[in-house]
Amino acid sequence: MKYCTSWEDYEIISTGNGEKLERWGNIKLLRPDPQVIWPSQTVLANAKDLNARYIRESTGGGHWEYLKKTPEQWEIRWKNLKFLIKPMGFKHTGLFPEQAYNWEKMIDLIKKSNRDIKILNLFAYTGGATVACISAGASVVHVDSSKGMVERAKQNLKLSGLENKNVRFIIDDCKKFIEREIRRGNKYDAIIMDPPSYGRGPNGEIWKIENNLFEFVNLCFRLLSDNPLFVLINSYTTGLQPQVLKNILLLNLKQTKYLEKSVCEAYEIGLPTNENIILPCGASGILIFKE
Repeated sequence: MKYCTSWEDYEIISTGNGEKLERWGNIKLLRPDPQVIWPSQTVLANAKDLNARYIRESTGGGHWEYLKKTPEQWEIRWKNLKFLIKPMGFKHTGLFPEQAYNWEKMIDLIKKSNRDIKILNLFAYTGGATVACISAGASVVHVDSSKGMVERAKQNLKLSGLENKNVRFIIDDCKKFIEREIRRGNKYDAIIMDPPSYGRGPNGEIWKIENNLFEFVNLCFRLLSDNPLFVLINSYTTGLQPQVLKNILLLNLKQTKYLEKSVCEAYEIGLPTNENIILPCGASGILIFKE
């Protein structure tokens, strides 16, 4: 289990009964979490200064219940970077704080490379990885099918003073964008992807991670430059083990010329709580190419 210990503006205060009590800056939120299958030591909904709670509905979906005056959106800081937080549909806030572990890893790889690194960030959401990589000196092509999420990513860059850096924002289906990049002959030194478990394309195409991820990664490998740095896959799909991501990377690697100059690792990522436990938050697999 890997986790980041450098957060000051975020913490999990306590967990139990399918929920987690979090602090985002000075705002406290209570959200459902399917991994929390143990009882709570206290009634989390009665927590002092709780701002809002996400309530699941029996018919599916849910809604936010506000218990005290709460800003529509606010900022939090991680190291020298800032991110916009906003309660949204399906319990989301616009940021996955557990990814800070991977942000640290990518920042370190980029800085140690001592060269210009061109990164493709797919299913890039609100740009946590984009902001981290640009802060390390890389250039990024940020691709997501949601115009709203791309606008949020632009705001996050601006908050961190990085809006004038080398970044391109693309609103598009990720697979179609990759196929066009292959035809154009464009190459990237690093690729990041955070694919959903399930989704639909603009023309009704169905994405299911179990059926489509291997082929998708195979296409991505065709975009790697002659001197690649890394490929990172994130997954929040329940039951998809880290070793599965590692296997997908290694099987695709065998079809390339990079086999002898790379190392691959996969791991669970999580978040420490104030109860001295680690809350699982998904899995990552990373292929690092030796310089």
